Amino acid sequence: MRAGFPDFRLGNVLATSFTGTLSERHGDAVERIPAPQRLIDWLAVYGLAVDSCTAAQLDRARELRESIHAAATAAATRDALPAFAVQVINDCSVQGRAAAILTPEGNRQWRLGSASCVEDALSVIAADAISVIAGERDGKLALCASPTCRAAFFDTSQSRTRKWCDMNTCGNRQKKARFHANQRKDPGSAE
Repeated sequence: MRAGFPDFRLGNVLATSFTGTLSERHGDAVERIPAPQRLIDWLAVYGLAVDSCTAAQLDRARELRESIHAAATAAATRDALPAFAVQVINDCSVQGRAAAILTPEGNRQWRLGSASCVEDALSVIAADAISVIAGERDGKLALCASPTCRAAFFDTSQSRTRKWCDMNTCGNRQKKARFHANQRKDPGSAE
């Protein structure tokens, strides 16, 4: 990753990974795509390479990210989907020129046009969000149990009882906090 910028939190689900480009939403928020080049970098990690990104396109990407987060949060808590979020997701979905292709390994991969632009990549992210929020994929939307995070994530665990958006960050942080709290209660237990 580029020096001076926070690392990306990478996941297996494109739409919820995209919402993770803003983390610790209820604490000291960490913006992981603070500049157009960082959005280009993030898209490339997910096979959605674009040549350039303007400040306006970055703003649109952040609007999509926040709309996906709002809709996914509502879906996870079984609330009504916010109309503004649905509109942004739908608008982004129809604005791009991306095609789904089948790889020789039997996986779906997205191919952007030869003159691909950020809008094409955002349409892929929006389409993925639609499939997740609409319940078309095997799994369930959930919210991270970390009180400072509360990120929406897509739980594909067998029991569908995952608590953390990412075990290596939020889960680890909570386990460490619980361990240290127990140590303070019983200082002799570490021996």
